[in-house]
Amino acid sequence: MNRTERRVFLRHAVTAGAAACLSPVLAGRAGEPLRQRKFTMDLTCGMIGVRANQLETIELAHRFGFESVAPATSYLADLSPMQLDSLLEKLRAAGLVWGAAGMPVDFRRDTTRFQRGLRDLPRLAAAVRRAGGTRMSTWLRPTHETLTYRANFQLHATRLRAVATILKDAGVRFGLEYVGPKTSWTAGRYAFIHTMAEMRELITEMNVDNVGLVLDSWHWYTAGDTQADLLALTNHDVVACDLNDAPAGIPIDQQRDGSRELPAATGVIDLKTFLDALVQIQYDGPVRAEPFNKKLNAMDNEPAVAATAAALKKAFALM
Repeated sequence: MNRTERRVFLRHAVTAGAAACLSPVLAGRAGEPLRQRKFTMDLTCGMIGVRANQLETIELAHRFGFESVAPATSYLADLSPMQLDSLLEKLRAAGLVWGAAGMPVDFRRDTTRFQRGLRDLPRLAAAVRRAGGTRMSTWLRPTHETLTYRANFQLHATRLRAVATILKDAGVRFGLEYVGPKTSWTAGRYAFIHTMAEMRELITEMNVDNVGLVLDSWHWYTAGDTQADLLALTNHDVVACDLNDAPAGIPIDQQRDGSRELPAATGVIDLKTFLDALVQIQYDGPVRAEPFNKKLNAMDNEPAVAATAAALKKAFALM
């Protein structure tokens, strides 16, 4: 629901722990040991236009060198204990861990829809946690047609606090992603959260300690956020991360959210600075590509996954 709705919006507006495979990437100050990346190269098929079930995703991730995969929440909730054991054995055999699941509650529309999703969330969150998953994430629209910033802020704080509380009770962290491009937050009547600082204000207002950011290099770039903003964070502040590049030759204020590039494709976004900062704050979650790229989406599953793996590996080599 979340990613499909995100794509519609763009058209109109435009378990278990860290991975075992760590590589030295940053030298510390004199006398300090080399720092190692703790984050995983993650495959989330829906973000790259690939249609694959949970078992197919695990197989593709293993074949192309990924280190984590997104848990499919509804699928996990329908598994018997025996089926879950079988799935987790396949995950272990493939050398993979869980990344971040999509948060399934529709909080963006009417109260009835929101309450219905909220009632089902404990069951779905418990299913993710039972499988060993510990992360869920979602994104916020950067505009509203009828609510001012303040009214929208209070609505989001109230609704997302309720979501976060349920996830906390299940032992699941909750990540929130802001949408940075000026072309997005000026596309509606009232602009809303579109920078890291604003999102951190919302998280503070929610006041539930399992809530953090979904960082995206694309939104970090288009929002004008900086290296200092990243280094002000801790691992606890970051739940998930997306890695993307931007089309060349387009001014930053004219970049459109529905047209991005795979990581390190153009060099427009300073991914070395972005990734080095993740290493320095010892971020230990998934790093996944979400380019909303027509050429990638038109590929068959295997070529799309192969291209994504190659792009992520190229970006990681910048560190």
